[in-house]
Amino acid sequence: MARKGKVLGILALVLVAGAAGGGYVWLQQRIQPMPAGAPTLLRFDKPTTLPVVLTDLGRRGIVRDPVATRLYASLRRSPTRINTGTYRVAPGMTADQLFRELQKPLQQMVRIPETNWARRTANLLEKKYNVAKADEYLALVRKPQEFAKEVSFPLPEDSLEGYLFPDTYDLPPLYGARNTIERQLKAFEDKVWDKYKPKDLRRTLIVASMVEMEAGTDEDRHMIAGVIENRIKKGMRLQIDATILYGMQKWRTLTFADYRNQKHDYNTYLIDGLPPGPICSPSAKSVAAALKPAKHDYVYYVALPDGTSIYASTYNEHLRNIQKRRKAVREQEKAAQ
Repeated sequence: MARKGKVLGILALVLVAGAAGGGYVWLQQRIQPMPAGAPTLLRFDKPTTLPVVLTDLGRRGIVRDPVATRLYASLRRSPTRINTGTYRVAPGMTADQLFRELQKPLQQMVRIPETNWARRTANLLEKKYNVAKADEYLALVRKPQEFAKEVSFPLPEDSLEGYLFPDTYDLPPLYGARNTIERQLKAFEDKVWDKYKPKDLRRTLIVASMVEMEAGTDEDRHMIAGVIENRIKKGMRLQIDATILYGMQKWRTLTFADYRNQKHDYNTYLIDGLPPGPICSPSAKSVAAALKPAKHDYVYYVALPDGTSIYASTYNEHLRNIQKRRKAVREQEKAAQ
């Protein structure tokens, strides 16, 4: 009420002054743009009134006189409600330019790849898109129960790894870690849980995440899922390189020393059975493959340079396939030269 009274009082003053020809001059002086400066991002997580925004912009040195600018907005009948969103404004804008920008929330389409684990996504969101701080994102990933009321499917106790659905999202700058994770969990609910409702959700996601990292084609997803299940049934170690990389939290070419020296729970060359959790957040296609693995007797596979894989039932056959891969790599390198 005090702020409204102040605005009305100034309006009355301007009208009186206007009779003497000075009101227009006074208002124009008070709404003159500030000296030009660097753009500033504003984030509103709920609708906000224009007077509140203008007061903030006055403190930031973007608006010369918040009260006069609010008065000018009233005279121009500009919208007085700023919707939820992120906005870009800058010193040097005229009042009219500012009002227009405050009605245009920013859009930013962000592609979160299927092969990303949470840390890689966190870095992507911070360093490339300025969506959220990486540390804040990872801290919330480790607190699944904070999101239990937001979804209908069971959440794990330790980490949301595997549940952060990979997709293309509209994530404007400063959108925030919590908002982003909620969007990913809702997408997971819509595209995975509601469609498949796996009986053992966590196991399904563990297998699907390995399939996601290993398969180069949609057909290979089901084939590789079959290899994983066959090896588990036979008591064979899975020996999947991507699990070692996840345990290292690094994406690089493995050395021979890595296979024996990386002594963590995700080194499937050293542990029996499945790793303790998903190694990325898999696509719906990989979840479908994990739920319906191909029926065959293969226990080995080798990826070729074209993205497809070849399979073997015996170790000797696997060694021949390795030679086929090496030949294909040499031919590809020769063609590139």
